[in-house]
Amino acid sequence: MSLRDFLKKIDPLVFGKEVDPYLEIAQVLQGNCDRVVLFENVLDSAYSVVGNVCCSRENFARAIGVEKKDLLETISNAIDNPGKIDVVEDGVCQEVVENDVDLSKIPVPTYTSGDMGPYITAGVFIVKDKEYGFNASFHRASPVSENELVARICHRNLFKYIERAGGELDVAICIGLDPSVLLSAAIAADISVNELSVASALGGLEFVECKTSDLLVPADSEIVLEGKITKKRCSEGPFLDITRTYDSVREEPVIEINCITHRKNPIYQALLPASREHELLMGMPREPVIYKAVGEVCSCRNVLLTHGGCSWLHGVVQIEKKHSGDGKKALDAAMCAHPSMKHVVVVDEDIDIYDLGEVEWAIATRFQAGLDMVMKHEQGSSLDPCVGEDRVTYKLGLDATIPFGKSVDKFRKMNVGE
Repeated sequence: MSLRDFLKKIDPLVFGKEVDPYLEIAQVLQGNCDRVVLFENVLDSAYSVVGNVCCSRENFARAIGVEKKDLLETISNAIDNPGKIDVVEDGVCQEVVENDVDLSKIPVPTYTSGDMGPYITAGVFIVKDKEYGFNASFHRASPVSENELVARICHRNLFKYIERAGGELDVAICIGLDPSVLLSAAIAADISVNELSVASALGGLEFVECKTSDLLVPADSEIVLEGKITKKRCSEGPFLDITRTYDSVREEPVIEINCITHRKNPIYQALLPASREHELLMGMPREPVIYKAVGEVCSCRNVLLTHGGCSWLHGVVQIEKKHSGDGKKALDAAMCAHPSMKHVVVVDEDIDIYDLGEVEWAIATRFQAGLDMVMKHEQGSSLDPCVGEDRVTYKLGLDATIPFGKSVDKFRKMNVGE
């Protein structure tokens, strides 16, 4: 499915008034954070802009064609059973080819007055390694000249690909994609996992080869920036991150763009930083990873990285408790599977993990700090403003399941009228 096909399935808010990419688009997106917004009249630009595409779990479910309750299992299955990469000769992403690159023509928004400048936030970076094949991942990038970007490359799989290539690597940055493709690119799985195959399993995609390299990109992308990650470095940041605090300024790789291809009347896709969309794209792909790890030590039923914890630092794990140590085993497995998680709560099957009032009730009625708490002192997330340069932090796990061997009736959650 293309981004345009997805927009036809929903009811986006069409914003006809002229908007400025400098702060104004961000303000409108923030004011309508629960709606997909399509800007048809962007100041000094021939492009339209769309934002908040992934603002709800329901939107991911619509794109993939499943019920919201089945998302976790569907994502897990796609990771374990990737699809075939179907390559076609022609793609609509190459209806227009621009070899005379001018990034200023693209209406890249500036989101806060403290940012270093405009930022590409919904760009999916596609690269290739001789041994591991294709990798697709998210990285923010800011234009620093007409044909150059500086990108924040975290020490994950793309960083390893660059190292293995000797510091320079062909890259294609795809902008304007359906939620299922964005979700696939957000998966932080083992380096051997091909995210393009995962995307095919979720949505049935076609790919086309780039004009200047042998990289494959989704054929129905709105915009593709073809170029090379270089050894040149440039200061990147500050920028508002998922924790709603500014990320640090670092020296990061410069990307030279040598070709831009796009659809006719292209739609630029914006991703509002520190928004629900940002949280879901970071957190949701980690949930199946945690689910699988916990499932190896006990019977796991569901996992949620919570909105209040920026969908990154706080989690809730639901289990079917069969043995006395299951709760603490689940805590350990969850923390190992997602080392960035600082606080995690384990609950029973009768607790709705999407209702944080119920989770708090479980803590209040089933948890004893002296018996059911696990504390660790180890490396956490660089996104946590509490941690120092070594990223070492205190992590807390709460086993809020019914104590094993106690009368279940004493702890049963009852509703008036039952």
